[in-house]
Amino acid sequence: MSVSAPSSTAPATARSAPPTAAELLDFVRRSAADPELIASLPLDPEGRTWVRLAGPGGSEAWLIGWPPGSGTGWHDHAESIGAFLTAAGTLKENSLAVRLPTDGWKTLELSEDVDRERELTRGEGRAFGRNHVHEVLNQSTTQHAVSVHAYYPPLPRIRRYSRTGEVLRLESVERPEDWQ
Repeated sequence: MSVSAPSSTAPATARSAPPTAAELLDFVRRSAADPELIASLPLDPEGRTWVRLAGPGGSEAWLIGWPPGSGTGWHDHAESIGAFLTAAGTLKENSLAVRLPTDGWKTLELSEDVDRERELTRGEGRAFGRNHVHEVLNQSTTQHAVSVHAYYPPLPRIRRYSRTGEVLRLESVERPEDWQ
């Protein structure tokens, strides 16, 4: 289920330089601290919900609700930098500390030392660079989680992966029309 609303906690301003990852992290931090914004997100026990926000400097931003046991699966955000922060509950991020080739492959064998795991409780988040491969999970069996995400440039595509042991396989490529 998705809900879309033109909402933002920061005023729109004209700027010539694109936002940095640190500025995106600052935006998601301020947004996550807005109790009215967080309370405005409808939560569904069956699936993730989201509301699109007006991000800084032309970025794309989302408020996302995560029911217990939900997750994204392995994916990246292509050429976009980004940031996300947990506004309620706890999220787990599994990521790869390696730069993958951006195109021209279907299957990669990963080395043993590339896995990173991070637990993000309320108020904790992170920024990331281009082609960051990760999955985000709400491992709680009883509690929803809520997070705020921002990307610049607006997501041109998301590549989805499957993972079996050390083997990462490109499964699909989504474009904005697939999730708008």
